[in-house]
Amino acid sequence: MLNIVVCIKQVFDPEAPVSAYTVDAATKRVVLKGIPPVISPFDENALEAALRIKGVQESKVTAISLGRNLSRPVLLKALAAGADELILLEDDAFEELDSHTTAVALTAAIRKLGQYDLILTGRQAADTNAGTVGAGIAEILGLPYVSVARKVEIENGGIVVERVIPDGYEVVEMPLPALVTVSNELGQLRYPSMQQLVAARKKPVTTWRATDLGLEFPQMRRVQLRDLFIPQREMGRCEMVTGESPEEMGANLALKLREAHLL
Repeated sequence: MLNIVVCIKQVFDPEAPVSAYTVDAATKRVVLKGIPPVISPFDENALEAALRIKGVQESKVTAISLGRNLSRPVLLKALAAGADELILLEDDAFEELDSHTTAVALTAAIRKLGQYDLILTGRQAADTNAGTVGAGIAEILGLPYVSVARKVEIENGGIVVERVIPDGYEVVEMPLPALVTVSNELGQLRYPSMQQLVAARKKPVTTWRATDLGLEFPQMRRVQLRDLFIPQREMGRCEMVTGESPEEMGANLALKLREAHLL
């Protein structure tokens, strides 16, 4: 049986209107009121990749999510869609981790699981868009790694990945165990039925705290947030260049540009 681990992140809904977002200057946090969080869409792509593999080969799919005050109804979607197990890494110590400490924490959880053949993550998180956690996990575990996958298949005991490039895609073959970050080109996560959503609520969910992973996270942070703010935009000033003819308008425009030291 193939053991597949999928890392999923709870994020603010990227489809929420801009007007719903504010920044708390004191805590340096984004605040989104009245709109529930979601699973990062790229991580949903990764979960869909795992479920497609499960559909053709006997597999166990374990979803892992890291954070503080995680929303069970949101993350239970992974179980409803077809994951076999959901592990929540939930602790006050997991708040506002940088990419490095996130990768370290997820790696510790994956090692605690004991067995893994394939690790899947989204190409990047929908909130930070950093795209470095997957690579960090692969580096720590010493695994072969492919990013921006649009297709992931198991063949002859290894993995075949179609990787998105600017003018098409390239095919990469790797042995297992391996890690792949999945892009939106793979397709959206299947929509669970109402029966599946109800059944997911009855499945047990495992919760691990920081002490269960044996790591001291505050000492491991490598990035310090200095400030977080919404940029202030100044309205542009438009000046119409006039003239009696196109030639005169062109000459007047050249004079304006010269006065502005742009010519």
